[in-house]
Amino acid sequence: MKGVLNSSNVVSTVSSTNVVVQGERSIGTLLIQSGRLTLDGAEAILQLQREKGLRFGDAAVELGLLTPADIEFALSRQFDHSYLVPGESPVSQAVISAYSPMSPQARAIGALRSQLMLRWFDGAPSSRALAVVSAERGEGRSYIAANLAVAFSQMGQKTLLIDADLRHPIQHLLFGITNRHGLSAVLTGRGGNDPVIQPIDGLPHLSVLPAGVIPPNPLELLARPLFPQLLRELSQEFDAILIDSPSSGDYPDAQTIAVRAGAALVVARKNTTRMWKVRGISESVNHASATIVGAVFNVF
Repeated sequence: MKGVLNSSNVVSTVSSTNVVVQGERSIGTLLIQSGRLTLDGAEAILQLQREKGLRFGDAAVELGLLTPADIEFALSRQFDHSYLVPGESPVSQAVISAYSPMSPQARAIGALRSQLMLRWFDGAPSSRALAVVSAERGEGRSYIAANLAVAFSQMGQKTLLIDADLRHPIQHLLFGITNRHGLSAVLTGRGGNDPVIQPIDGLPHLSVLPAGVIPPNPLELLARPLFPQLLRELSQEFDAILIDSPSSGDYPDAQTIAVRAGAALVVARKNTTRMWKVRGISESVNHASATIVGAVFNVF
């Protein structure tokens, strides 16, 4: 195991009839375009900003015209940091990196992403896939995989999340997409012309390959040559591929998935995971000639 990962002011002039913008992506302009701020409101904010020497966001909050969430939304748009709005997307709010990129959870996920960039994702096609594994269900493996995928996509990395848990799939529920066709169909050669990789609206660099129909023989499907062949092909198209897997304590699928990916990240949960089980996962993956990139301690 390689280690444990613990993880300007607006420049615009507003009048009652138009907006003259110096810089195409000012906070005020973004908020007006999104319908969160009126022209009259922007003018009042700019006036208070000039009088008190405040930042645009601070002046807006002081006047009660905007909330901190509105400012966070504008900053995310200004810096091309993909960001979803609650109630406006089918993506579950459990995918917190997509909705609240400044939250402690999202910052922890971002730190984990940075460590993974240093330890595994070096740009080579042979190190673009990573299995996310855990000993038991309920340890946050799927949560970590989903939020990590969002975090990679927010960096501008073309990211794919594969739900390879062909026993208890959940990623289609987290991202609000159909599970009619997915990985199980691809591995049986029944993908046909139906699209199985689905882009996520509002997160332009993220796509999800759901599990699809639950098959009677998950392990046999994952052990077929079609799976590593699929990953090789996808590695030519995507910068980062995160693979969710079943719990290794219940099924042997995770070891097979880790070997196909080439590396694994182990998820453990505070007050839940037994360390001897974490060691067991690490040893089984290492014995199968896959790399354990690290372990993440999920405290959420």
